[in-house]
Amino acid sequence: MLEETGLAYESHLIDISKNESKEPAFVSLNPNGCIPAIIDPAGPHGRPIAVSESGAILLYLADKTGLLISSAPVKRYETLTWVFFQMSAIGPIFGQLGFFLRMGSKDYEDRRTRQRFTDESKRLLGVLDRQLEGRDWIVDDYSIADIATLGWVNALVESYIAGAILGLSNYSNIQAWLGRGLARPAVQRGLHIPARPA
Repeated sequence: MLEETGLAYESHLIDISKNESKEPAFVSLNPNGCIPAIIDPAGPHGRPIAVSESGAILLYLADKTGLLISSAPVKRYETLTWVFFQMSAIGPIFGQLGFFLRMGSKDYEDRRTRQRFTDESKRLLGVLDRQLEGRDWIVDDYSIADIATLGWVNALVESYIAGAILGLSNYSNIQAWLGRGLARPAVQRGLHIPARPA
């Protein structure tokens, strides 16, 4: 989002595997102790503001810049609907699937939990694929709904190696949308920020 808007920013790598998001300095930004969080030194009325939780950050930055969300009420709320869909469904379900595929499966003999997240991920992909039918972006123009969702769908392929398990190639609208999104220069830059240690 920051790359798309062109706002100046400084990134900081928070290593969640070392519980850095639970340290007092970070918890002062996000009481939930989860990434991401931002501090805008030029917030409302020129005062600094801390904003946490992905959806809130996206909406804050969209409102601050007037970019990537429509000011027309119907389009604005349609966009927010899909942002909340990502926050309430795609993020939590894909994240749990990723845990069971990449980190936790060997510790669980009962495979029903993993299967439940696999099945629900397929259902959610179906919802998204139907929404993308006949359109380039989730809500007509590229928006915070696409930004919120793109990283999670890309994680299914790149991080969780779940494309085959989920039959991702069967979702042609998602495949085309993902390709368009990943082709955006700002997305390519954002995928490598902050730089990871070698």
